[in-house]
Amino acid sequence: MRITSLLENTTERDDMQIEHGLSLYIETDRHKILFDMGQTDMFFENAKVLGIDLSTVDLAILSHGHYDHGGGLKKFLEINSHAPVYIHKDAFLPYYDEDKYIGLDLSLKDEPRIVFTDNEYKIDSTLSLFSCNGRERKRPPMPSALTEKVGESLIPDKFLHEQYLLIEESGKKVLISGCSHKGVLDIAEWFAPDVLVGGFHYSRLALDDRLADAARELAAYPTAFYTCHCTGRAQYDFMKQYMPSLCYLSCGQSVEV
Repeated sequence: MRITSLLENTTERDDMQIEHGLSLYIETDRHKILFDMGQTDMFFENAKVLGIDLSTVDLAILSHGHYDHGGGLKKFLEINSHAPVYIHKDAFLPYYDEDKYIGLDLSLKDEPRIVFTDNEYKIDSTLSLFSCNGRERKRPPMPSALTEKVGESLIPDKFLHEQYLLIEESGKKVLISGCSHKGVLDIAEWFAPDVLVGGFHYSRLALDDRLADAARELAAYPTAFYTCHCTGRAQYDFMKQYMPSLCYLSCGQSVEV
């Protein structure tokens, strides 16, 4: 299985464009998958530079209903004429960061190729989606200004719209997460995957004992971690000293897992 970062906050290449967002291209034995689409069309431009033809993607998945993961949805629907797009049923609700709307383009909600998912959705024998909304969250939620608008009020976002892709292939369990808003420590415990790829949503955390404890807890799993996007580079560098199994996947890089 090969995972390529089409878009993320950082790059080590001069020919890649970057923005705050995430888009991953995943090639398995049976599928070509687009996981998230960044803020804009930039994921598509980077794919062309990398020689990846997104018109041949079999299926696409949106991890949650925020603009930095689903802003490129319209572009994908334009350049790919057949792939279903799996999105949680709550992803088109109005989400905010303080007073800034960070939700999806509501005009796309009725697109016929969108497949709405719920708590668990099995795509085939190798691909499953989980939102884990009924599972126990043992750790306290991360401090966040992210909200959902209900009526005229903004309430804390519980991230019920977030889902994770589990790929089971060749005896391995590979979990793909967009931002791990429900908590990467709980997610790692729920799935215990061989490989976990995605953001940890730690970029606003101080480089202190709390972050060190999280790194030590993750390091106790026999899991290879590839992080990016909302983890934060400073937080990654700090965690790496406690987590030999942690790597960074920047825009334009690929990993074989």
